[in-house]
Amino acid sequence: MAKLSAKEIVDSLKEMTLLEIKEVVDLVKEEFGVDPTAVAVAAAPAAQVEEGPSSFNVVLTAAGANKIAVIKLVRDITGLGLKEAKDIADNGGVVKEKATKEEADAMKAQFEEAGATVELQ
Repeated sequence: MAKLSAKEIVDSLKEMTLLEIKEVVDLVKEEFGVDPTAVAVAAAPAAQVEEGPSSFNVVLTAAGANKIAVIKLVRDITGLGLKEAKDIADNGGVVKEKATKEEADAMKAQFEEAGATVELQ
């Protein structure tokens, strides 16, 4: 049996579905007793997996009943003054642009805990 180069293996992974790649990973685990998740992760971009947007805008749509807590939160996140933060709490608007998924989720959780409504765009 001819030995395959790393490039040939990657080229063959490009032609596989994710389910087929998972089967290969499971076979490697079984045959060699190792967890080749690094190989599976490296192969995912080659398979052109869409993950969605990498940055989000955190948009305040409604401050809710506890507006003072929301104003404080806007000030903490943005560094804006009291008047500007109050304007965002009253009228809604972008609190943070180009936040990572983790940052956006954390901010959304904080705003929802304070009673506000937030959208991630």
